[in-house]
Amino acid sequence: MANVNWVWGLGLVGVVIPAIAHAQQPLFVAYPPDGHETTATQIFLIGTAAAEGEVQVNGQAIDRSPAGHFAPSFPLQLGENVFTLRYQDQELVLRVNRVAAEPPLPVGAAFAEGSLVPAVDIARQPGEPICFSAIALPNATVTATLGNQTIPLLPQAPVNLPPNSAVLTDQNQPIASERVTYQGCTQLLPAPTGVLMYGNTVVTGMVIPQATTASDLGYPTYQITLNGETHQQPAPGRITLLPPTNPPVVEVTAASGTARTGPSTDYSRLTPLPTGTRASVTGQEGEWFRLDYGAWIRASDVRVVAGASLPRSLIRSVRAQRIPGWTEIRFPLQTPVPVSVQQGDRQFTLTLHNTTAQTDTILLNDDPLIERLDWTQPAPDRVQYTFNLKTSQQWGYKLRYEGTSLILSLRHPPIPDASAPLAGLSILLDPGHGSPEDLGARGPTGYPEKDVVLVVSNLIRDRLIERGATVYMTREGDADLFPQDRVTIINQLEPTLSLSIHYNALPDSGDAVNTAGIGMFWYNAQAHSLSVFLHNYLVETLDRPSYGVFWNNLALTRPTVAPAILLELGFMINPTEFEWIVDQAEQENLAEAIAAGVTEWVQLQTQRP
Repeated sequence: MANVNWVWGLGLVGVVIPAIAHAQQPLFVAYPPDGHETTATQIFLIGTAAAEGEVQVNGQAIDRSPAGHFAPSFPLQLGENVFTLRYQDQELVLRVNRVAAEPPLPVGAAFAEGSLVPAVDIARQPGEPICFSAIALPNATVTATLGNQTIPLLPQAPVNLPPNSAVLTDQNQPIASERVTYQGCTQLLPAPTGVLMYGNTVVTGMVIPQATTASDLGYPTYQITLNGETHQQPAPGRITLLPPTNPPVVEVTAASGTARTGPSTDYSRLTPLPTGTRASVTGQEGEWFRLDYGAWIRASDVRVVAGASLPRSLIRSVRAQRIPGWTEIRFPLQTPVPVSVQQGDRQFTLTLHNTTAQTDTILLNDDPLIERLDWTQPAPDRVQYTFNLKTSQQWGYKLRYEGTSLILSLRHPPIPDASAPLAGLSILLDPGHGSPEDLGARGPTGYPEKDVVLVVSNLIRDRLIERGATVYMTREGDADLFPQDRVTIINQLEPTLSLSIHYNALPDSGDAVNTAGIGMFWYNAQAHSLSVFLHNYLVETLDRPSYGVFWNNLALTRPTVAPAILLELGFMINPTEFEWIVDQAEQENLAEAIAAGVTEWVQLQTQRP
């Protein structure tokens, strides 16, 4: 990880960029590489040649920018697609292989590859619905058998949802599919006699009151009948029933336990769980545990606590105290419980799960940030503490456990200093990517994003320093930093603001010629105002197109210690915008606009009640 202890106090001379936008170079393709494989239905070819003359792709002339750059898109057929590019006596041949986005349709009475559920071993609670699904051709009869029960599976509407990245190319509409999903559920119910039942079918040998270990129900067997042909196939995953008493308890061991809405990284993130958090396990799917308050967490983020009782807590007194720059609120608990955070307009709400309030006394003196603290018990196992704030802008928070006491730290607003517009503020600049192993996007000439963001970040740094800010940089050279390295730097330095500097590209299905402009990305509510203000300021001040403001789950937007945003300052792959990106005079204008925009936003927030 890069050294995080330096502070830039003096402006340095920026790196000089050669006039690469107008270089007289041979025919060159920066993207895609020969042999590229994609599931997209189209591909763009990003490249350049000397401005004079004509570039052809498969015999057809293509449009180019005044400097000679190009980025046309072409449809792709399944299988190999060959593109022959010619410029004068030069020729390049590219092969792009389009593969199907979904497994092929089955033939006859069969199931689509990888479609049987569960695909991995799962565990569920007694009385909880267990659902089965499979993909097959239309008009089939499909069932799933588990133990002594056979569950009929009914055909569902064949509609697929696009990936989250589709919103970046305005292609996020549901997609009709030829594949039919057959689904059905059953419920494992405890009978009055204390044995388990599938619907009305008794499963012997599983006595609920005495059961303390999980019960193995085996692998469900699927059967399909179509056009007189029948086929059976077991699911890859087996089903286990968790014990109805003394469920397993886990404790978070990761520095920040990543809680999600479902059992894979495809599911959305929830409030991270501090180290030491305990919860009982109500389900398992492969390497993921479902916790008692509903979130899922990867098994590698926790440890199983042998002999632990069900994590439940009372809470009584709450005490707040001021430390330099922060207000700390201490919640004494009997065990470290899961937490959730919601930030709203002039409100910060902390939810303690598996907790019952006996809160009758709270110490909260007059505070620079907090107007009042209210609490409520919206459910028997959930307590909410709502901090009503004196300002609409929030500046950061931290959560940690000390023993069984939860410590919430709320950051005070910065105090204006008349000596300079940004005096007393620290701003972290994160030039994205870095090193030959992480080039980022590449422009038509092959010029990498990692180099231009460092040049522009240095220019921004100098202008922020001129306005009185203390500026930190995650890298000052061609360092190889992983996203988590950068997040660690932010959390260690605790800057007032964090700006991650990037330039943009698109998925293969995008339109590189007609997509351009300034984009902003935020995740925590405290960063929303900054992202919107700076986006609008740059678009208007620089007369640039707008790509938009996006809520996005990115590593560099997730830190909570400060408002953290990621700036996409233009599209490297757009032939015309690339020339603006590498223009030295425009880089100076951009850096000045960013520094001026940050200054104006800070002044608005610190002067506004």
